[in-house]
Amino acid sequence: MTPDELKATYKSVLNSDDGLRVMNDLSSRFGLWKTSYTPNSDETAFREGQRDVVLFLLNMINENKKPQEE
Repeated sequence: MTPDELKATYKSVLNSDDGLRVMNDLSSRFGLWKTSYTPNSDETAFREGQRDVVLFLLNMINENKKPQEE
């Protein structure tokens, strides 16, 4: 599977009604729109790692085109 085919698969699955429900749950559950900071640096890193997965999924479904190389 090529990277473009994989991205199309992510888009197909996550843009479905069920996929949108899952993305909303993940966004809420893993604090996409909240700060990851806590006084404990290990906890902050853990939370940021969870949040990063949701950001990755959003990038996979929202990215239109790769930037052209100069």
